[in-house]
Amino acid sequence: MNPRKKVDLKLIIVGALGVGKTSLLHQYVHKMFYEEYQTTLGASILSKTITLNDTTLKLQIWDTGGQERFRSMVSTFYKGSDGCILAFDVTDLESFEALDIWRGDVLAKIVPTELSYPMVVLGNKIDLEDRKVSQEVARGWCRENDMPYFEVSAKSDINVVQAFEVLAARALARYQGILENHLMDSIKLSPGQPRSRCC
Repeated sequence: MNPRKKVDLKLIIVGALGVGKTSLLHQYVHKMFYEEYQTTLGASILSKTITLNDTTLKLQIWDTGGQERFRSMVSTFYKGSDGCILAFDVTDLESFEALDIWRGDVLAKIVPTELSYPMVVLGNKIDLEDRKVSQEVARGWCRENDMPYFEVSAKSDINVVQAFEVLAARALARYQGILENHLMDSIKLSPGQPRSRCC
């Protein structure tokens, strides 16, 4: 692809309340960690421009609220997204067990479904001591669901950039696949169809 060509990708980050979605996003976009915790109501959006595989990507990343009562509203933000980060807190078993529900919510809203939708899983807060979800258990779940897994810390900036950029690369590949399919579909000629002659 032409490096001067810009591709806009919409990414979403979902997961239970308090797993550190906003902190992960701020660490990735601004290289900052905020100690004060504030619940995201609905969604907030941050942008970051990166270059990947000779393509300039403008990432529009939607940080969604994790509260149960906002679940139906938040799920409307999934539409039109090109990729998703599923986040959980390694010190909170319930947040890990909720991944199935979050994954199902997202996949139910994705179009087109023919091309596999890119997701990565982030186990956040590995800088903390009281771990409840082992790396083996998390990796096992991700293997079963065919998703890359990253152990991350928004606070210590461990693996945050790598995780977002793996998702961006997969989202770009899917975007290009959809574009190719669309182009191929629109220029197919039916075999054996007589061509009309001019003049």
